[in-house]
Amino acid sequence: MKAGLPMKDGISRIGVFDSGIGGLTVLKCLLEMIPGTDMVYLGDTARLPYGTKSPRTIVRYSIQCARFLVTQGIDMLVVACNTASAHAIPALREELDIPVVGVVEAGSRAAVETGAATIGVIGTSSTVASRAYENTIHSLMPAARVVARACPLFVPLVEEGWCADEITAMVARRYLKDLVSEGVETLLLGCTHYPLLKDVIQDIMGPGVLIVDSAYSTACAVRDLVGLPGSPGAEPRVSFFLTDTSPRFVEIGARFLAREMTCVYDVDI
Repeated sequence: MKAGLPMKDGISRIGVFDSGIGGLTVLKCLLEMIPGTDMVYLGDTARLPYGTKSPRTIVRYSIQCARFLVTQGIDMLVVACNTASAHAIPALREELDIPVVGVVEAGSRAAVETGAATIGVIGTSSTVASRAYENTIHSLMPAARVVARACPLFVPLVEEGWCADEITAMVARRYLKDLVSEGVETLLLGCTHYPLLKDVIQDIMGPGVLIVDSAYSTACAVRDLVGLPGSPGAEPRVSFFLTDTSPRFVEIGARFLAREMTCVYDVDI
């Protein structure tokens, strides 16, 4: 067990929060990897994006989200927001007496464990500017060479449903060409929207480049901590809370999850 991730027996309900919709890719992986465990998802959609906020505000928002999820009876918190993971994990672990897992640490650790000397990182402009992944990778592997690239158009393309569109492939080729020329051996997807573009990205980077999906890596980290609780054959209960609900969120969310979103509630936190 890693330091800072206290274990708790009998975990039966996991809380997941993001500033918006991208964290649903983490939730999807959790549902696939940890069957029989109830999940509660909170999207702080009224206050997105977190990337434009100050670190102090991000910590405050994150603690508010966590406190709400605790009222829903969660036994573990998953921070499926890159910005919150970059700034709020220490404060959340200080605030809560349950395990806290974040996408930045989990994704960075998975990238380092590939053994690559040159690691590429792609994410939103705010995530890349924060250097959160670079700093975490270097804390785990000081000798690593990290090449980061912001890909801001990926999020709207994914939300538009253009994951397999030629326009998306053209944009991806433009963004990724420098990473190819830099000899990246492992590419870390540092945004929870990007797993939906994994096939396009892999095609451009080539078969010799290992793609590390931070959403999948986060779910693996949770699975390693809790094992396989609950009843594998049981259908977990999944609840969705949004601070600002829109029909479009539910439509896009169903595409991210590959399942219908039911039990969606408005909440003030």
